Amino acid sequence: MKKRALLSVSDKSNLVEFAQGLDKLGYELISTGGTLKALKQAGLPAIPVSAVTNFDEILDGRVKTLHPFIHAGLLAKRDDASHQQQLQERDIQPIDLVVVNLYPFKQTIEQEGVTEEQAIENIDIGGPTMLRSAAKNFNDVTVVVDPEDYPAVLDQFNEDTGDFEFRKKLAAKVFRHTANYDAMIANYLTTITGETDPETYTITYEKVQSLRYGENPHQAAAFYQEASVKGASIANAKQLHGKELSYNNIQDANAALEIVLEYSNPAAVAVKHMNPCGVGIGNTISEAYAKAYEADPVSIFGGIVALNREVDEETADQLKNIFLEIVIAPSFSKKAIELLTVKPNIRLLETPMEYAGSDTKKVVSVVGGLLVQDRDNGSVTETDITIPTERKPDEKELAELLFAWKVVKHVKSNAIVVAKADQTLGVGAGQMNRVGAAKIAFEQAAEKAKGAVMASDAFFPMPDTVEAAAEAGITAIIQPGGSKRDQDSIDACNKHGITMVFTGMRHFKH
Repeated sequence: MKKRALLSVSDKSNLVEFAQGLDKLGYELISTGGTLKALKQAGLPAIPVSAVTNFDEILDGRVKTLHPFIHAGLLAKRDDASHQQQLQERDIQPIDLVVVNLYPFKQTIEQEGVTEEQAIENIDIGGPTMLRSAAKNFNDVTVVVDPEDYPAVLDQFNEDTGDFEFRKKLAAKVFRHTANYDAMIANYLTTITGETDPETYTITYEKVQSLRYGENPHQAAAFYQEASVKGASIANAKQLHGKELSYNNIQDANAALEIVLEYSNPAAVAVKHMNPCGVGIGNTISEAYAKAYEADPVSIFGGIVALNREVDEETADQLKNIFLEIVIAPSFSKKAIELLTVKPNIRLLETPMEYAGSDTKKVVSVVGGLLVQDRDNGSVTETDITIPTERKPDEKELAELLFAWKVVKHVKSNAIVVAKADQTLGVGAGQMNRVGAAKIAFEQAAEKAKGAVMASDAFFPMPDTVEAAAEAGITAIIQPGGSKRDQDSIDACNKHGITMVFTGMRHFKH
């Protein structure tokens, strides 16, 4: 009896060549729909599934392979006498190979203007069912979901090894594939039905690349992206130059990208170890970068720079003067690429600057679990603030305060940012107490702190941070407010002639 292969694929890459290989090995080919048509056009002796089931497909193709003659042929154990007897009694022939990939659900929902009806029609039923049946019975059945595996399958069949471990690996790949497919459907339906806190949280990511190592050389790591990601993202950035990204590169690059997206004016952000070391905005991207560099010319060395405008020749000429790990931008001019690619180790990444995370969740792993929350998309404008101090900020101070507030949102708590003239001057990050973070920022800003503004990611539990700010020469403060002891800080500001703004919103970042 000839061995049987069932082929039904949406992705027809290398299908004909693979089927020709199976035909040479003596396999009888069973197929459906467009796959059958492609095989017939190639001159292959394929037969329709309906010839096996004696049942024509119905309901516009929704039912064609959902039949006992198919699934019994897939699920029957070859070494079980009872199973084999039941197949013989019903004249069912075993199926030895299944080659299936699924309706393009992901590609459908990514299309502009796709309707709910179109999405639902691209939920495959028969395909996953066949895959699961074949994968469950991997002891006897080979199942293939990825055209990349066609050559290895033919090699196995040509050697006639019937390798059990090979079939098991293919079966595991199938269940990963169907889990990914089902997760996309679940997420789509969960989103359109408005469910925000489901009883189970199902996420799926697709591998971008294996990484050399993780945060440290003894840690294995890989990079995955959301199944459908659009907009600004390191996951879908185009790398124009440089060696492969590392785990830490990706973390830092993401941090830089998230900060630069806060600004609509030309902006530049330099990041080291997940914290900004310099942020600047200007009339041109060259001016913005110059401010980011001057904010901390020591820490920027070996850092990551994100820019929200095309890198032109003038900016590239500035960037090439120091060692940078990565430059991220929406585009690079031809001359900029010529100037920067002279440096062999710099990575150049292009990504659109439209924010991609507005409706996605932030997921953080803990041992044995996940923490899931909305992304911190909170922002503050002039109309959101309150001013509890006697002195009110002038127009220049208010602009500087709002600039600093956008930066401090992205600094590890406890966080303090000192800024002036659209430029950070000092950043205090990740300290165990707020006055400690302030002292670090003031030390970095040095004499430039005189007449500058200060942002704090959370309220002041006591007036000591205000006193330190006054001593450093700070003239204006922006902070959330909300402490039981707010009045102490207000009184301290009034004593020193400092204006203070409350946002009513904090930005803890752990």
